[in-house]
Amino acid sequence: MGFHLPRIVQLKRSLSNKNQSASNVPKGYVAVYVGDEIQMKRFVIPVSHLNQPSFQELLSQAEEEFGFDHPMGALTIPCREEAFLDLISRLNASR
Repeated sequence: MGFHLPRIVQLKRSLSNKNQSASNVPKGYVAVYVGDEIQMKRFVIPVSHLNQPSFQELLSQAEEEFGFDHPMGALTIPCREEAFLDLISRLNASR
């Protein structure tokens, strides 16, 4: 599963159109919201994670559920927080 340029361009446009949440994110990072509709938690992760196959799976799920209009003002990922933290821990360890 590769990195699809059109998907990333749409994602970048969607994220850049949002207001204050983007201003709190350092260069080279992206804000994501993780959880279900009732409780979402915000994380700031390295952009490099977006290119990892395991993260691409989450992006595909997010695209299916939300398209590119993310209600929280940042990329919204529909998975359990524990599963997301486990994935991020594995990606950080492999850096």
